[in-house]
Amino acid sequence: MLADALEHLVRGIVDHPDDVRVRSSSLRRGEMLEVRVHPEDLGRVIGRSGRTARALRTVVGALSTDGAVRVDVVDVDRR
Repeated sequence: MLADALEHLVRGIVDHPDDVRVRSSSLRRGEMLEVRVHPEDLGRVIGRSGRTARALRTVVGALSTDGAVRVDVVDVDRR
């Protein structure tokens, strides 16, 4: 559910919505969501001084019912 919500939010921000991928994995301290976007959209998702990324983390954290959630933003070229 969180991965779908995050993917929906990020697709609304970027210019290349087909390149958005969200991968979920479980960690000891909670869940980690890794967002992969087109390299041209990386700055758009991070925002000025990280404001957009911070806002995405806040929204996903508010939606989380299981505790801590970590959100990482990565471009599609990086593995």
